[in-house]
Formats: sequence, C-alpha cells, structure tokens
Amino acid sequence: MLPDHAADPETRDLLAFIEAAPTPYHAVSEVKDRLTRAGFRSLSERETWSLGPGERGFVVRGGGSIAAFRLGKKSPAEAGFAIVGAHTDSPNLRLKPKAELTAHGYEQLSVEVYGGVLLSTWLDRDLGLAGRLVLEDGSTRLVRLPGAVCRVPSLAIHLNRDVNSAGLTLNSQNHLLPLAALELDAGGLELYERLAAAAGDGVTVKAIRGSDLCLFDTQAPALGGARNELIFSARLDNLVSCHAALSALLGAQDDADATRVAVLYDHEEVGSESAIGAGSQFLESVLSRLLACYPAQSDGFARALAGSLLVSADMAHAVHPNYPDKHDKQHRPLLGKGPVLKVNVSQRYATDGPTAARFRAACARVGIEPQHFVSRNDIGCGSTIGPIAAAGLGLRTVDVGGPMLSMHSCREMAASADVPVMIRVMTALFDDFAPLDPAA
Repeated sequence: MLPDHAADPETRDLLAFIEAAPTPYHAVSEVKDRLTRAGFRSLSERETWSLGPGERGFVVRGGGSIAAFRLGKKSPAEAGFAIVGAHTDSPNLRLKPKAELTAHGYEQLSVEVYGGVLLSTWLDRDLGLAGRLVLEDGSTRLVRLPGAVCRVPSLAIHLNRDVNSAGLTLNSQNHLLPLAALELDAGGLELYERLAAAAGDGVTVKAIRGSDLCLFDTQAPALGGARNELIFSARLDNLVSCHAALSALLGAQDDADATRVAVLYDHEEVGSESAIGAGSQFLESVLSRLLACYPAQSDGFARALAGSLLVSADMAHAVHPNYPDKHDKQHRPLLGKGPVLKVNVSQRYATDGPTAARFRAACARVGIEPQHFVSRNDIGCGSTIGPIAAAGLGLRTVDVGGPMLSMHSCREMAASADVPVMIRVMTALFDDFAPLDPAA
C-alpha cells in the first residue's frame, strides 16, 4: 500500500495558509497572526527596539513584506545571522484605479498584468477580488469580496477555428478584461460600494483614498492524484516557501547561538525594486537593529554579515513529462523527491559551492539528498531575491526551492510529500547554524 498524504498535518496547514492569503497583504496578515499566537512581539520601524537574547519579534513594511526573528544567545557579530527569504506576491491581474467600464451590454473591469502571468490560464476561471483599502485617516482595511466576482471568457472555437493548430495569442490590453455583470439601464457595478461594505466598521466610499486590488482564483487549494500525492492550487509560487520559512522559524529551538530570521518580500515578481522589495534596505535595516540589541562593537555589522547565510527559497521547475527536452538531461527535478538546489553561473541564482554544501549538510541532517536544477544553455534562466540580496548586502546565498509544475499559471501543481521535507531542512539549518568562513 503506497502512502496517502491526505492526513499530513503540515501539508493540510499549507492549504489553509494559501486559502487565507489571496494577496500579499493577506499573506502578511496571516503570518502576523501566526507569529502573534506563538508569542512573537510586534515591532514598528518608527520605534526604538529594546530586545535581549532569546526574544522573538516581527516587523512589517508596506503591508506586503515582513521580517520575523528569534534572537540568539550570542551577538550576530560572533554567531552570524541564519536567514530564509521568500516572497509573498504571485503573478496575477490587478485592478486599474478607474476599473469600471461598459462595452457591448456588459460591465467589465479594467486590469493590469502583474508579473510574468501565464495569460491563457486566467481564461474561464471563477475570479474573486481582494486586496486593501487605504482610508482618509491613513489606516488600511483588508477586503475580500464574497464569491466569484468576475470571469474572463474565452472565445468560442467556432469564431477562432485555427486556435488549436496555430496557438492562442492574447493581447493583454484587449483580451483580458473580466466580465463582471450585464449592463443595466441605470447604475453600474458599484464596485467601491461593495468594497466599502466588505471593509466593515462603517467605512464609506468617500473615506476610501487609495486601493491595491487583485483578482484571484476562487477555487480552494486541494489535494489530488490517486493517493492525494499532489497539490493543486493557486499561488504555490511562492506561498509554499513563505509557509516553510515561517514554519521553520516557529519550530526552531530556543537555545541557539545564532539569530534566526525569516524575511518575506513583496514585489519579487516585478523585479524587487521598490521600497519594500528585496532591492530595498528593509533587511539591512532589520539586521542592523537586531545587532544593536547586543553590546556595541564598531565593526560588528560587517563581521555579522561576513559569517551569515541567506537561503533564498523560491519554487523550482520540475521536469514536465510532456516536455522533458526543456530540461538539461542531468538536471531534471521530480515532484515528491525533495528540495532543489538551483545553480546558474551567470548569477541569476546566487548559489556557489560553499553555500550549496551548507544546504546539502542541512538536508543530510534530516536524511535526504537534494535535487539539482540548472537551465539548459539555450533557455534563459529566471531569477529570485537571492542575487539581489547577495549583491546588496554581501550576504552569502544559496538558492533553493520545492519542485513544481505550471509555474505562473492561475492554478499550479506541486507534491504533498515535498512540504514537510522542506520545513524539516529549514528547521535543521536554523537549529545547527554555524558562521560561514567568508574567505571560502
């Protein structure tokens, strides 16, 4: 009898985490709630931090990025930082400021493409609407409208006879406008009236001064396959890695020398160049302030970074059974076979020999051997937060990820068995961290 993964509590918890996080803002809210329940202290970048060894806390920037930590027994200048980084955003369709429009008897929504969206997968999906509202007093409200708000209908094959042979070509300006209602003689969608009602607390349309609103697939995450060995869900890239980083930090031991950090960024899918993305000074600011909680040393921050390691956790390309030639023959990760080490000599991934060895050692401590991914020489390589943080802070970095299929689709696929394994590896790395040799 082969194993049935339906009862795996960590995989079930991942599905609940994804369902609670239709947007980066909801993802950060869910992370905050879990940290708070575990006794982590909420901090503000505007306040002075007064912390001691062993204390736990988190700080949010811009609603979509969060850094959480467990301070070590020793100063990071001596013991270093062990960091796992991931990103909270996923490619999707987002509402433009003036979103309501009418055409040919229909009420539609004007959207903008966020990130490298696999456009065809957004057709004929029941789409919801969620995000945040900014009110006139500067406060924010997370919103999520109930039910399926809209849909992007595909064009019938009778009107596009060559689509199966010539391929589907979509113009992102003209062909991705969701249909939300039939046009009425008077009135429109009253979209912001519905959003104000969803915000609660008596919020009015007049009080709304700004918004960041995303469309998302309303179909809940699910286990599938003959033995529940597969995960079918939106936003696996990269909420799987966010969940693993958070779970490892929550499960890490208290009595450790090194300071452990999980940093989850927004805006990775659009290049990270923002005030809250991996290209910002967010992580540097957090790390320097954590170091300042220990006795001052004039060269402490440089020493701390020199001994630290960043695990850049983003999903990895499993070999597709229908397109095996898209992978290098020697580097074809499989679903269900554990974490993937990602290498690119042009530094699209930041892994090098010593950092790969450190991750493999963490894998060995939980009894597994990682898989490997290297792009074919004739296919361009994607990138992650890893090279950005490595260059910006001089952090030694290893790029890793869980194997998956349908990356950047509206609905993606991964393996149930890979979820608890990655959590165990990250926890082992947190628990047994020793400073790196910067000369190696």
